[in-house]
Amino acid sequence: MAVDDDLATPRLVDGAAEDVERAAEAALRPKDLSEFVGQKVVREQLELVLHAAMGRGRPPDHVLLSGPPGLGKTTLAMIVAAELGSPIRVTSGPAIQHAGDLAAVLSSLEEGEVLFLDEIHRIARPAEELLYVAMEDFRVDVVVGKGAGANAISLSLPPFTVVGATTRAGLLPAPLRDRFGFVGHMDFYDDGELEQVLVRSARLLGVELVTEAATEIASRSRGTPRIANRLLRRVRDWAQVRGDGTLDLVAARRALEVYEVDHLGLDRLDRSVLEALCRRFGGGPVGLSTLAVAVGEEPETVETVAEPFLVREGLVGRTPRGRVATPRAWEHLGLAPPAGGPTLFD
Repeated sequence: MAVDDDLATPRLVDGAAEDVERAAEAALRPKDLSEFVGQKVVREQLELVLHAAMGRGRPPDHVLLSGPPGLGKTTLAMIVAAELGSPIRVTSGPAIQHAGDLAAVLSSLEEGEVLFLDEIHRIARPAEELLYVAMEDFRVDVVVGKGAGANAISLSLPPFTVVGATTRAGLLPAPLRDRFGFVGHMDFYDDGELEQVLVRSARLLGVELVTEAATEIASRSRGTPRIANRLLRRVRDWAQVRGDGTLDLVAARRALEVYEVDHLGLDRLDRSVLEALCRRFGGGPVGLSTLAVAVGEEPETVETVAEPFLVREGLVGRTPRGRVATPRAWEHLGLAPPAGGPTLFD
């Protein structure tokens, strides 16, 4: 199956490019557990939960999937519905700001349907309390009217399964977390697993991927399948326009150079943060807001997009006084750290 998702097309403006990117990612998603690469422990546990429930002829327990973005939480939610042979209703925490929003969704569910709540940690508190009862007792209480004449009507719901996804499990209140019968934490992929993802995706895209190129792309993908597939499509673009169509090692390196992804997987924003930290602030410590202003980004963007990977790779440290560059960061930039510079213990 080939997917036409050339993001370089000038006609794609505003949200159109994002829509194409999402469509391309969706086309590469595995359709069942047997196709899903990586996350061996979570996959095996989830398979047991689903097959046991199907054997009993009942919907499975509610499922919570946690972990960093891009590891396959949405894909697994889709697979849960596919394995059960059930329809899936998709929404997200930010979209549910009132209890009435959630009540409308819950009251329209069919028996055995899967309700996928992405970013479940961002659901509004009134809706969250309504969800408690719905998940545990398959009931929703709707208030009709206002003031002294208001009445609470209890509506029974058919059995259903909630699949929640969160990148910040610590923000989930304990009462909500306890209502999930299965909690799976998803970890970053190793390079070997990412190579398997890339080989499968290349086959679906209808392109020839040389083993050395798969290894190169995997090593720069930050342990994340979503990034691996995105880089694969960019290498495909380069091979199509400037190469002979084959995704070999030369095409991979040249394409990733064009898109400013270095051998560690750092992109423009990552390097901007390191450059500012080392060149402008002498390695720190420096506050998040000051660092964000220096690179022209919002503090939330630096904290959620760049910082987790930089910390995980040992390039940046977080201290009570602010962010500091590690010796590895100076080495990566080809700079000499100042004598007596800050450390993680300052």
